[in-house]
Amino acid sequence: MTEPNLGLYFLSELVGTAMLLLLGCGVVANVALAKNKGNGGGFLMVNWGWGLAVFAGVLVSAYSGAILNPAVGIGLLVAGKITFTMFLVATGAELLGAIIGAVLCWLAYKQHFDDEPDPANKLGVFSTGPAIRSYGWNLVTEIIGTFVLVFVIFAFADYGDVKVGTPGGLGPLTALPVALLVVAIGASLGGPTGYAINPARDLGPRIAHAILPIKGKGSSDWAYSWVPVVGPLIGGVLAALLAPVLLHLVK
Repeated sequence: MTEPNLGLYFLSELVGTAMLLLLGCGVVANVALAKNKGNGGGFLMVNWGWGLAVFAGVLVSAYSGAILNPAVGIGLLVAGKITFTMFLVATGAELLGAIIGAVLCWLAYKQHFDDEPDPANKLGVFSTGPAIRSYGWNLVTEIIGTFVLVFVIFAFADYGDVKVGTPGGLGPLTALPVALLVVAIGASLGGPTGYAINPARDLGPRIAHAILPIKGKGSSDWAYSWVPVVGPLIGGVLAALLAPVLLHLVK
């Protein structure tokens, strides 16, 4: 396997993940924070916002194949689609890009963060949290949600429609199936945990929440932070191991 230019690969994943988190955190801020025009828009608005955020993130990271998610990355690594070096570079870029995107979202909604009285709503813009806190069951939910994400991405690739992780292998419309998939996962499986299904998507903004001078913020809930990291990674690995058999991809 020939590795791409790792500098451009890093930049592509950073830009794509920053775009993803700017728009993804942005829709949550619009719904959750005080005095916004989208305040109270509901969970389905959040689902669609995140799906379209994925669409935009994929489009601006075509060089790297738009992984944008360490859970997808580890699935591609297990499947032999990317090298270990590519996985590490992509994961580092995704984490940094997620922090940058979250910071930009905070800047865009600075006055609304200041006026929002509930610290939980402020944290909810940045990272996920469970509706019912039960670490074991929350972990199961994240594993299942991420399994669906990575498994269906492998199915897209089998149809020749989406080549996630293939540098330069994405055209404009190939972002649409993944975006709709994220909407579906959010609407169907997002209720219990807020569907991180992406370690960088949760950890990066949680770090941003911890370091930003957000007026009236509370805890960053580090006790829960391992769930949306470990669960998606397990789900990604399981999808990569089972896809060849269940999707008949074995040559």
